[in-house]
Amino acid sequence: MTTTDGGFVDPALANAGEPVPRTRLAVADYFTLGNALCGFMAVWQLAAAQSAQLSAGLQGPMERNTVATAVILLLIAAACDLFDGRVARKLGGSGMGAELDNLADVISFGFAPAFFVVVWGTMAGDGGAAPIIAAAAVLLAVVVRLARFSCQAPGDSYFTGLPSPFGAMAVITIVLLDPPVYLGAAAVLVIAWLMVSRIEYPKPRGRLAFTVLAWILGSVACLTAWAVDAPAGTALLYSGSSLVLMLVLVIPFYVVVTRRHGRGEDEEDLPLPSTQGG
Repeated sequence: MTTTDGGFVDPALANAGEPVPRTRLAVADYFTLGNALCGFMAVWQLAAAQSAQLSAGLQGPMERNTVATAVILLLIAAACDLFDGRVARKLGGSGMGAELDNLADVISFGFAPAFFVVVWGTMAGDGGAAPIIAAAAVLLAVVVRLARFSCQAPGDSYFTGLPSPFGAMAVITIVLLDPPVYLGAAAVLVIAWLMVSRIEYPKPRGRLAFTVLAWILGSVACLTAWAVDAPAGTALLYSGSSLVLMLVLVIPFYVVVTRRHGRGEDEEDLPLPSTQGG
């Protein structure tokens, strides 16, 4: 049996009278596909530039406009990922929405940042297997995180573990700062661990969602200034990168401190148990 749009329907579901998931693409799905496409284009941009540089026998970091273009593509992917869910809630989604979102996230926030790390380690040429191990950890962390998210009921106001778009941006930020290879690989491993940890990160909703979008647009502006070698472009890059890493690392401590403070106030409001018997 098929639906009117050509999709197959399980006869058991049809006989049971259960609603059949919609298999046509909804408007929100196009945002999700844009996310995946931007991730692919970022990888292609880096691969093409690295191939050309190695063919020319050149060593050292790649041209800044190449790196900036790839990063801007991933920032656009993050913006698409931020708003596909909001569009689905406003206009309705399809039965494929969640699956498409996970597949797109693996490309843009798993494989693409892992490839960034591999390219960075290859061009640095003195890190041995450390960049490969760190890149593999990022990819596997995103895959595990997305699989776990699919199997669990999410919290109402928080994510368990660092969300993969923020993890990807943190990994790319580390690469852009170009630390010593072993130090950078260790920092990338920490980000990978944060993504699969049980640390709670608040969900960007309402004004917070628009604040996150403003941060993405600000990052694009800083990277563009850096790519075109504008005055103070490098200073903007390092300032923005530092803020990204601070945000990723400070939020867990903020959540822990505020929850402990809240528990302390709740305990003060509770009546003390009696120490007398009978």
